Amino acid sequence: MRKPCSLMPRRALLQAGLGGLSLTGLLRARAAAQAADRESPSLGGLAPLRSCIFLFYYGGPSHIDTYDLKPCAPAEIRGEFQPIATSVPGLNICEHLPTMARVMHHVALVRSLHHGNRLHDSASIETLTGRLPPQGDQELFAPMAQVFPSFGGALSWVRRGRGLPLPHAALPHVFHNVVDVPCQGGGFLGPSFDPFTIRVDPQTRSYTAELLQSPEGVDIDRGAQRRELLDAVDRGLDLLPRAQAARATYQRAYALLDSPAVRAALAIDREDPKLRDRYGFDSAPASVGEGGGGGNGAELGLARQMRGQNLLLARRLVEAGVPFINVYDFKQQGQNWDAHFKCFNQHKRFLLPIADQSLSALIEDLESRGLLDSTLVVAVGEFGRTPRINRDGGRDHWPDCYTAVLAGGGVKGGFIHGASDRFGAYPVSDPVTPADLAATIYWRFGVDHRAEIHDAVGRPFPLAAGEPIRSLFL
Repeated sequence: MRKPCSLMPRRALLQAGLGGLSLTGLLRARAAAQAADRESPSLGGLAPLRSCIFLFYYGGPSHIDTYDLKPCAPAEIRGEFQPIATSVPGLNICEHLPTMARVMHHVALVRSLHHGNRLHDSASIETLTGRLPPQGDQELFAPMAQVFPSFGGALSWVRRGRGLPLPHAALPHVFHNVVDVPCQGGGFLGPSFDPFTIRVDPQTRSYTAELLQSPEGVDIDRGAQRRELLDAVDRGLDLLPRAQAARATYQRAYALLDSPAVRAALAIDREDPKLRDRYGFDSAPASVGEGGGGGNGAELGLARQMRGQNLLLARRLVEAGVPFINVYDFKQQGQNWDAHFKCFNQHKRFLLPIADQSLSALIEDLESRGLLDSTLVVAVGEFGRTPRINRDGGRDHWPDCYTAVLAGGGVKGGFIHGASDRFGAYPVSDPVTPADLAATIYWRFGVDHRAEIHDAVGRPFPLAAGEPIRSLFL
């Protein structure tokens, strides 16, 4: 009989009060926490993942116009795009994905994803945590406290004893006036398991991270003196829960400052210019005037140009040993995949060219460096688009059936899991939920997806509520 794994953080135990815990309870809690680090025995001969790059297409790409075309459907459903052959006989994708067509022998498609959230934020929460949003299906017009942990946050907690300087990174963070995609952090596991956030400077086409920057006037020697003083103070406050939490944050920052690999990974200008060109710079005009969002002028236009470079940086972070990397293709405001208006023009001119170029470049680059088998790439939006084209020539939100793209990490190249009906409206075989995708990611890392995590008041939740899609790999 499998023993439940309690992932209740030490801080929560302290806050609960030592007087309420017996020695037996403490020993049980310690044993359960240690059990959380055990590897799953059910990988079927596959090696556990080294890294995962989770590429999130905010806004909702049209599955019918990318990886699940319906050429035999009526015109008001099939749309304008034609299918093209790929490197896998019998597997066709959109004509505006020509470089992805060349690497489909490394790719598996899940064409039966579905859930019930029809609004962006709630759908994003379920996609990025594998959980139903506690607040229901609604938009979050202001930042709200995150409840469940993101994939990277949960993995960081499970592997917290391994001394990784950078277990989880998220990029790009751009402007203060743009609301971040929700649910990137540690949720109820605590802020210590939030991602290392990387900012992009679109003017210089470079990346920075606040945690790696020393305050003005603080050199290496002065920084070391501050660290010694802080350690001395911490030792005097060791029994205070808040001091314990702060110490974990400081230790994480020190580990990053001491990691030359992380600093080097951000120096993207060291890459061969030809490789940077292979990943591509988005040359779309700064203000397209069509599709989703209002836009933030030339600045957002410049930030968009780094979409391809974001994936190149993700590959560099894999080389630096980062286990989980979130890449957000678009943020909540500005032009994005939410193409309610003239979606075909929006896709062929603006959305698909750089997405096609950069994702195929990432797959080929990982493969050429011997990293593809140990790195799982997941590319997905929060939902798909309506099968029927609306009166504005666009497609609206459709969570009832859409497609995820997976590459590397041991996936069976050219494999298709699940199928949609003849209109791309609903799954007709092997339906998959975001919870199943979450379980698949944890399972491939060698982590028991059924292990329990506990929120701040001790309520248990399985790490993932779904089941791994083993047929993609075995």
